[in-house]
Amino acid sequence: MEAMSAAYTPASAGETEAPVVVDRRTGPHGEIVLRRHGALLQIIANGCFLMDTSDGRSERLLVDAAARALDEAGGRPEPHLLIGGLGVGFSLAHAAADPRWGRITVVERESAVIDWHRSGPLSHLTAEALADPRAEIVEADLIRYLDVTSHTWDALCLDIDNGPGWTVDEGNDSLYSPAGLASCARVLRPDGVLAVWSAQPSAKFEGSLRNAGFRQVRTDQVPVARGVPDVVHLALRPGMALAG
Repeated sequence: MEAMSAAYTPASAGETEAPVVVDRRTGPHGEIVLRRHGALLQIIANGCFLMDTSDGRSERLLVDAAARALDEAGGRPEPHLLIGGLGVGFSLAHAAADPRWGRITVVERESAVIDWHRSGPLSHLTAEALADPRAEIVEADLIRYLDVTSHTWDALCLDIDNGPGWTVDEGNDSLYSPAGLASCARVLRPDGVLAVWSAQPSAKFEGSLRNAGFRQVRTDQVPVARGVPDVVHLALRPGMALAG
């Protein structure tokens, strides 16, 4: 979700005391911190606020938008879902609560985030989802994973950085490049759905999706309390659906 200075405190926190660091680690992608501010848990990466446990509406709408797009494309039984980015776990928990999904795979590159869910302070949000036999977490960089995996999915939900229009980690830019979109297309089944969360609309990214061959490109808005709405970019896998 939207990244900003670590000094940022969501208005919904409703607390006046300073945030308290719960865990701090340094890994191959820099520093990542879990801190508590009142009732909220917040993830900070390299000094930038990434997300917290205050809402989760955007994450849930991302998964629901992918499901609706699959239905509009003809539907299929027990579709397989790939989620890029674990975060505070709202997307995973929401998907696991929906019996329509078959296999649910989440790719997360930060081992600290995975630990916080498996046995740490975020476990209460995803314990039920992680106990679901349909769900699995893969520790990997999503960009590399898309290039090497032999699995395919019916829907791919990306919740990486701030989306295609504004990335904090320059390494994430390649995910939204022509090569990155080709990798996304490669792991999608015929008429599979790509759903991309973004902190702001991007006509340029819509054009990139079309140039990459994706079909039925559209952008759904996600209302926010103030400012420009978040959006979900939606598109179908390049090529025509296979007959039969």
